[in-house]
Amino acid sequence: MSEVLELKNSLEFAKSLDEKDPLKNYRERFILPQHNGKDVVYFTGNSLGLQPKTTSSYIQQELDDWGKFGVEGHFLAKNPWMPYHEFLTDKMAKLVGAQPKEVVMMNQLTVNLHLLMVSFYRPTKQRYKILCEAKAFPSDQYALQSQIKFHGFDIDDALIEVHPREGEYTIREEDIFSAIEKNKDSLALIMIGGVNFFSGQVFDMKAITEAGHKAGAIVGFDLAHAAGNIKLHLHGWNVDFAAWCSYKYLNSGPGSVAGAFVHEKHLSNVDLPLFAGWWGHDKQTRFLMDKKFIPMQTAERWQMSNAPIFSMAACRASLDIFDEVGMDALIEKSKRLTAYLEFVIGEINKKKNNCLHIITPEKNRGCQISIVAHGYGKPLYNKLIENGVIPDWREPNVIRCAPVPLYNSFEDIHRFSEILISLL
Repeated sequence: MSEVLELKNSLEFAKSLDEKDPLKNYRERFILPQHNGKDVVYFTGNSLGLQPKTTSSYIQQELDDWGKFGVEGHFLAKNPWMPYHEFLTDKMAKLVGAQPKEVVMMNQLTVNLHLLMVSFYRPTKQRYKILCEAKAFPSDQYALQSQIKFHGFDIDDALIEVHPREGEYTIREEDIFSAIEKNKDSLALIMIGGVNFFSGQVFDMKAITEAGHKAGAIVGFDLAHAAGNIKLHLHGWNVDFAAWCSYKYLNSGPGSVAGAFVHEKHLSNVDLPLFAGWWGHDKQTRFLMDKKFIPMQTAERWQMSNAPIFSMAACRASLDIFDEVGMDALIEKSKRLTAYLEFVIGEINKKKNNCLHIITPEKNRGCQISIVAHGYGKPLYNKLIENGVIPDWREPNVIRCAPVPLYNSFEDIHRFSEILISLL
C-alpha cells in the first residue's frame, strides 16, 4: 500500500484486495447493522464495536447457570463466577503488553481512572500539577479537574494542557517534552490519552513516560482508543498506570466492563493509598470476613466489588477472537485499510477541489482517520447516515472514520468513497 500509484479506487480493485486479505473471513463472525437490506458501511468501531455472533452464547451460558444453580453458580457454573474476572486476564494482558498480575478487568473507564489517581496523584505543596493534552476526552478532563479540586488546588494553576500550535490540529511531541521540562519541579502527574479521540493522533507513550519519570512525575494513560487498536507495551514502557474501556475496539457491548493496569514495581508497596473494597482483599482469606484489609499483590488490589458476569462474558467472547487473530495481524491489515482510505480521499479531493482535509498524522495513527470537510459540516455527516454509512461526528467539524480490521473491508472503503462523492 506504500505506492499510491498502485492503488485504484474501483470496486473491482477493492474486491481484489479483499480476496487476498488473510483476515477476510472474520467479518462473518460479527453482526453488521443493515440499511435497505444491505450491510452498512460501519466506520465507528472506535466508538462502539460491533457484536460478535458468539456473544449471545457466552452470555446465555451464564444465564443458564444462574437459573440452574442460583447462588451456587459462583462455584458450580461451567465458568465459576467467583474467579470469573481471571478468565479475561491473560488475554487482555497480552493485548496491552503487560504481565497478567498487572492487569484487572473491573468497573468502567472513568471510575478506574479515579481509583488509580487515588493512589498515583498524591500532590504536595511543591509538586501538584497535572499535565494532559488539550482537547482530551471530556470525561478525562472532568476527572482531572475534580481530582485537583478535591486536593484543594486551583484548576487554572494546576492543570497544564498542551495545545496544537496555531493553525494545526495535532500536538507536536516536542511541545509535550518542553512542557514537562518547564514544569519539572512542580509536576506530580502526566495523564494523557494514548490515542487522541478527536484527531486520532497516537502519542509516543514510551518517550513520554521516560520524560515524565526523569522529571519526577508519575505517568498514566487513558487507552480507550488504543486498546485493541495499536500495539501496546505497557510493562516494557515502564508506564505507572493505565485504564481503558472495552466497548470500542474490544467489542464488548455498550457500557461494558473496563480494564486497568498497574506496573509491577508498585504492586509490592502495600502502603500505597487506595480506596479499598472486599474484592481487592487477599482472595485466600477474603471470606473470613475480617475487618483488617489485606491487599492482593496484583492489580486486583484495586477491585472494590465482585465481577459483573454478563458484561465480562461479552468481553470474553471478543477477547477469544483477538487471541485467535493476534494484534500483529490486525495492525498489518489496519495499516492497509487506512492507507486505502487515505488514497480514496485523495482521489475525491482531485475532483472536489481539496474539500476534505485529513487531520490524523500518517505516521502516528491507528485505524482512525479524522476528516474536516471544508464548507460542509454536520449536514454531510447526516447525509452519510441516511445513505447507509455510519461514521462518527465530533464537534465542531470533524467526521471520524475507523475501518476496523476485524470486520471492515476494502469494499467498505470503496462504497464509502462512492457515497461520499455523490453527496459533495
